[in-house]
Amino acid sequence: MDDLPHILVVDDDRRIRQLLQSYLLENGFRISAAASSAEAREKMRGMVFDLVVLDIMMPGESGLDLTQSLRSDGDKVPVLMLSALADASDRIAGLETGSDDYLAKPFEPRELLLRIKGLLRRQDIPGARRGDVQFGSFTFNAHRGELRKGVEPIRLTTREKEFLRVLATRAGSPVPRSELAPEGSEEGARSVDVQINRLRQKIEDDPSNPIYLQTVRGAGYVLLVD
Repeated sequence: MDDLPHILVVDDDRRIRQLLQSYLLENGFRISAAASSAEAREKMRGMVFDLVVLDIMMPGESGLDLTQSLRSDGDKVPVLMLSALADASDRIAGLETGSDDYLAKPFEPRELLLRIKGLLRRQDIPGARRGDVQFGSFTFNAHRGELRKGVEPIRLTTREKEFLRVLATRAGSPVPRSELAPEGSEEGARSVDVQINRLRQKIEDDPSNPIYLQTVRGAGYVLLVD
């Protein structure tokens, strides 16, 4: 299952969520589901998704508002909007917020599947996990920025993902502080140390005596993988 594209289905209608989950699972995807924008945000803090299938009309924060917020934050995850509103003006509004496609309800499941596959091809999602590195019970996928301990996802901040991605792609080789803090300032170096300590809290049994994320005196930091 970890080798399959991961899709987040967001819809306040439980029946639709369950139908979409079952159908997409049968057609070769990993699926997570959320009943609201707030729940979707919570899941997106801990996992990276290849695509979001998002209902527009939901209580609280609408799908339009969520998409606009994601784009404002620089999140480029493909979004396929679903809505009972089928007018051209509604489709245009959905696309203007930053969604990648729009499908009116009711829809044919086969059409949904084809649109999802098209969006994944456009985003060059290969349908397989790339760049996995393992250290102890942890697996980090540099392509997704996703860290797991066994099967449990571990939440990372954006900066922690960036640091771990650089360290993982150069696993076994020291990475200078200057490459983690390109500005090269003293303040930047201190910031690097803080981020490294935070990462150690998440991946080391004893952060004060690290096994995987080690300091190389005079050279920087190195991630030791299996």
